[in-house]
Amino acid sequence: MSLRVEDLTVYYQTLRGDVRALESASFAMADGEIMGLAGESGCGKTTLSTSLILLVPPMKQMGGRVLLDDDELPISDVEAMNAYRFKEVSVIPQYAMNAMNPTRKIGRMASELLKSRGVDPKKALPELERRLDLVELNRKVLKMYPIELSGGMKQRMVMVLSTLMNPSLLLADEITSALDVSTQKAVARMLVEFRDREIVKSVIVITHDMSILYQIADTILIMYAGQLAEKASTKTIIHAPRHPYTKLLISSLPKVGAHHDESRLVGIPGKPPLLLDPPEGCRFRERCPEAHEACVKVPPFIEIELGHQVACWKVGGPHA
Repeated sequence: MSLRVEDLTVYYQTLRGDVRALESASFAMADGEIMGLAGESGCGKTTLSTSLILLVPPMKQMGGRVLLDDDELPISDVEAMNAYRFKEVSVIPQYAMNAMNPTRKIGRMASELLKSRGVDPKKALPELERRLDLVELNRKVLKMYPIELSGGMKQRMVMVLSTLMNPSLLLADEITSALDVSTQKAVARMLVEFRDREIVKSVIVITHDMSILYQIADTILIMYAGQLAEKASTKTIIHAPRHPYTKLLISSLPKVGAHHDESRLVGIPGKPPLLLDPPEGCRFRERCPEAHEACVKVPPFIEIELGHQVACWKVGGPHA
């Protein structure tokens, strides 16, 4: 098993109180798995992914643990995590096109990154050049500044830099959001290529774009208001979801080839709760068409079928 998250709880500490952004998250990923992480804005996707690599104030780990290849990650200790960043867990950050230092040539950035991890840049140069070939970038980019690259080229270059140390887990946060459709497809294909070539063992793709996940993800994990809602194969999430929120989320997406007069989009009534003072129990219950008396308690995130987990009393609890 590549990644195991057990009851991970992370809050943001503010002057008004704790923002309960992630509560009791438990899930696992296998070697070779590409998992999509999806949900509305503010649901905790980025909080979860950030916690796995750089948990800094005002974020605070309130409980739980994270194991990567059976080794517990010291996620609450910024200094101790230095031994794991880039080598064991790495990230392609949100707004990756702006992640590179504009005053440094790309080759120098790569060299400084390798030196900081105890790797001789000269010995690593042949592999770096092979990675550039893989993502279809001319080797001349190493002598260029970031401003000389297009948006898609910058994105691919950040992908190379983020995976130079062959991390076990790669976190890709909204990496296609600012790209045109053809470039999105190319970048998504490269993520799969990195996995297939075992440059990385497993990948978490955080995105609002379910169409991207449908193309590349093996599984999808749905989140709502800081809680896990459902995890299953991509095919199951898209075609046979069980959690009421997942059903509404999927039904609100446009269908390929459908005309407006044939299939009108339907939104989800209401809005997510404020996580500074969220309701007790299932946080979706005030918007849920299937809510009942048991929903005042937090439903467990349990396996209802092999590889299919749901947190819903109606689906998997004793009141189902």
